[in-house]
Amino acid sequence: MDLSTLNDKQKEAVEWPDGPILVLAGAGSGKTRVLTTKLAYLVNERGVNPYNILAITFTNKAAKEMKERAFKMLGSDAYQMQISTFHSLGLLLIRENYEKLRFEKNFTILDSDDSLTIIKKILKDMNLDSKFYNPRAIRNKISSAKNELMDSNYYSRFANSEYEEIVLEVFRKYEQKVLKNNSMDFDDLLLLPIKLFKKYPEVLEKYQDRFKYILVDEYQDTNEAQYILIKMLSKKYKNICVVGDLDQSIYGFRGANFRNILNFEKDYPDAKVIPLEENYRSTGNILNVANDIIKHNKQRKEKNLWTKNDSGPKIRYHRAYDEKDEANYVMEEIKKLIISGEEKSNIAVLYRTNAQSRNMEEALLRENIPYKVVGSFYFYNRKEIKDLISYLKLIYNSNDDVSLMRVINVPKRQIGPKTIENLATKSVDKGVSLYEAIDSGKELEFKKLIEKLKKESENISLTELVELILVESGMRRELEDSKTIDAEIRLENLEEFKSITKNFEENNGVISLEEFLLEISLVSDMEEHKNNNDVVTLMTIHSAKGLEFDHVFIIGLEEGLFPHSNCLDSPDEIEEERRLCYVAVTRAKKTLTLVNARRRMLYGNTNSNPPSRFISEISDEYLDKDVKEEVKFNKEEMIDKTAEYSVGDHVIHDIYGEGVVVAIGSVLSIAFSHPYGIKKIMKGHKSIRKV
Repeated sequence: MDLSTLNDKQKEAVEWPDGPILVLAGAGSGKTRVLTTKLAYLVNERGVNPYNILAITFTNKAAKEMKERAFKMLGSDAYQMQISTFHSLGLLLIRENYEKLRFEKNFTILDSDDSLTIIKKILKDMNLDSKFYNPRAIRNKISSAKNELMDSNYYSRFANSEYEEIVLEVFRKYEQKVLKNNSMDFDDLLLLPIKLFKKYPEVLEKYQDRFKYILVDEYQDTNEAQYILIKMLSKKYKNICVVGDLDQSIYGFRGANFRNILNFEKDYPDAKVIPLEENYRSTGNILNVANDIIKHNKQRKEKNLWTKNDSGPKIRYHRAYDEKDEANYVMEEIKKLIISGEEKSNIAVLYRTNAQSRNMEEALLRENIPYKVVGSFYFYNRKEIKDLISYLKLIYNSNDDVSLMRVINVPKRQIGPKTIENLATKSVDKGVSLYEAIDSGKELEFKKLIEKLKKESENISLTELVELILVESGMRRELEDSKTIDAEIRLENLEEFKSITKNFEENNGVISLEEFLLEISLVSDMEEHKNNNDVVTLMTIHSAKGLEFDHVFIIGLEEGLFPHSNCLDSPDEIEEERRLCYVAVTRAKKTLTLVNARRRMLYGNTNSNPPSRFISEISDEYLDKDVKEEVKFNKEEMIDKTAEYSVGDHVIHDIYGEGVVVAIGSVLSIAFSHPYGIKKIMKGHKSIRKV
């Protein structure tokens, strides 16, 4: 085989003879190429039977790509190899040994929704309230336990609270139900082969003899079950080649254990370790920044990325005034790139949390720059945001049937399709809206909730109204009880909506639900950008792993945001945050811009956070800093907190002219002359002054 296109380290990894080998493949160092070339080399140069080769990846997409590359190099021989994901391998092992595992041949595999349905049924049969014993949270607990190789018997050791005892009981019933139905869930695809091998050593030996050569991609992302399965299969011949990068281990929250790659040399004392440090993706300066940041992690294997590419421009670091200024700065820089001829698809904005996308989206929309949000919906298109807006619309206009239909059962209120159908019939017969047709049942409780919110809305700010909706409707509690990562993200987005209302109030002084709903309707229509491929990409850093862009902007680099406030007390979690920063930096090929803000409104609260520690870990020689103090408009100066008012006070407003204070709550109700009428104004806002 011609290996002349490989560099020395890549070639060494491909040619290394039998025995364990750990390839520490840095970002952009050509690891997929090494893996597929090694597959072909084993067959063509070493005479290994393709049937004796097992290659494992983490995603179906990666497995498909590896199969295609192997086919180009080997032709039909590639089809004899087992190139698959961990779960596909597990399914193969179970299919070939279903009888020993006490299954019928026609067993079925349950997806996560099927598992959830079974757990809901068990909770119902046990007469347990699903609001307190959240089915998703219980499903996730069972799944995590199984990925740590625990069945219900083993899990019983950890059931030391009333709640855990209930989880244990559900776990037992779930196991019985699944087995009785001749089914297995996704986690069983890893768990059952391990059980099989432990119970039948001769079966394990059969597969050890079959898979004499094992290659594993993204080894740093393996969980306990995946780690044990591979260790068992490779024990006899130890011809195991794992490829990974500890510095890119960012999925701890999914159960991945980065220590598996750290412990490889303990598991295989005679292992050969080959670092791939030459990067083909990025400029020298980008790699210098990545190296500067990651070297502060203690739990890692030493390696230093380098490149033959040009050093390129310095990395720009811009400190903005606030989150709006940050988004505007990035938008203006993107505009310059587009004007200079760059394709939008070569530009990405990366951030730590989904909620950060909103200001960026609004800035790009304002300039009509098309974009896509990867791994998430557009902020205003997210289900929870649409639900919240529907509540606001219903409070403003109770005859809005579309909004009512959307939230009458959000969160779940046991108002079934039949009830809604009857309500629709009644509203048509009487010629009234759905809301007006409500006069009984659980739907009447919903109507009373809306009436209460309407009444309260007259004397509170928009931000206070949003908080009231989240509490009184039960939306927040439902998400908090869910205890899932998805629910946490949804909660963050709902809290971030308060930043929108607060900005609107502070900028305008006016607390008008009508004007607010009109304003957000202008920025929430994304239809025109949906089918365009040449767009700027917005995404969380977790979603960006494995991708690359010519021009990358990383925003929100502040303590408490990135690194995230949830991680500040844990050295291990800070190291994972630093790995996340390393992944973000190494997505960039040509230019990298780091941005943060002096003060930021997030989740409705304004904080002044210091710059991220990751910025201070970068040597000044690689940075082009733009952090000069700027004199900016200060929103806090718009409010005079000492101002006092009485009913009957005459005031003048900058826009509405003369008016009289007619009511005082947490906001002022002021009657202005025609055509304005009564407006709600924030107390002490500089747009009003007493006469």
